[in-house]
Parts: sequence; C-alpha cells; structure tokens
Amino acid sequence: MLPLTKRQRQIFDYLSQYIQQHSYAPSLEEIGHRFNLSSLATVHKHLTNLQEKGYIRRAWNRSRSIELVATHSGERTVNLPLLGSVAADLPIEAIASSETISVPETLVSNHDNYALRVNGDSMIDEQIKDGDLVIVEDRKSVNDGETVLALLSGIKTTLKKIYREDGRIRLQPSNPLIKPTVVEQSQLKIHGVVVAVMRKY
Repeated sequence: MLPLTKRQRQIFDYLSQYIQQHSYAPSLEEIGHRFNLSSLATVHKHLTNLQEKGYIRRAWNRSRSIELVATHSGERTVNLPLLGSVAADLPIEAIASSETISVPETLVSNHDNYALRVNGDSMIDEQIKDGDLVIVEDRKSVNDGETVLALLSGIKTTLKKIYREDGRIRLQPSNPLIKPTVVEQSQLKIHGVVVAVMRKY
C-alpha cells in the first residue's frame, strides 16, 4: 500500500463519503470547492496522485467517473508525522518536515511512531532502499541487532544496526561495500527503532 499525504487522505475520505451518500462521484468543481482549491488543475493533480497510488480509478472521457479501489477503501490507516529524511549512508543532518502521512494501521506499534524518508543504500541488505519510508518507534531502549535511528555527536543522524562491544557502540550497515562506524557511548543518542518499511514500486 502506497502512503498518502495528509491532503490526499482528506480528499480520499471526502470521495468515499460523497460516493456513499450519492452513489456517484463528485465533480472536479465540487472537490475544489470543498477544499478551497481555485484551480481545477490542482484538483486534477491530487486525483492523478490518488490514481497512481492505486486508491481510485478514472475514465478520462466521462464526467464523475471516479471509482474507489475496493482493496483500499476499507483498510484502517493512521496519520503519522513525516519528520523528514535520514541518511542510511554516511551520517548527515536530518532534513526537517512538517508533513504527515497516512500508513496502514498494521505497520505501527503500540508506542509513539513517526515516519522518515531514507537517503542512501547502506541498509540495502535489510531491504531498506534509497527513497523508502521507514516507520520508527520512539524508544530509547534497544537490543543488539535492531535497526536504530541514531544521533551522533548531537548533530548527525544515521540509520544502522546497533551492537555493543567492549564499552563502545558499533553502527553496522547492511551493505558489504560500506564500513561500520564505531563510537563511544557518550557520542551516541538513540531516537528510535525501525519497525516497518514502505516502498513505492
């Protein structure tokens, strides 16, 4: 299932409610009026995104031709903050974002969760690829071998497997071409643990 932005989720929910009440889809003008979108091109772009992500179908030559894809219409989702990007290669500064994203409820844990977009391919053998979204559980207590979101020296973030060795921390990539990073415990702060990965094919 491909993730939706907050506005895409709002439009999809509106389509679902409208079709349920009227047995046909709203027009582009009605969608634009509902969300204060003065440009029909903007409405069309949102619908195109929903169609490309597999949530709706449309016939190009018919008015009110929007159909919901049944496999998505009943699935429970939750909105998570999309806090930005994180490096899966060398540590980089996190790129902040105020966006939220809709994800299947089955992918989140019982704790606080948020999403991050991955940059780089150092975790590729864990099936975490460049451009993927990872769902992170906000917790500081972790076990060896878990994939963590780590803050190094207070300014750089990275996504790696964690191992404790001889009083130090090894941040292990899952890519044989990239060397691990070994740091003192005082240089490292754990922000969370990866619990799920989402990918757009």
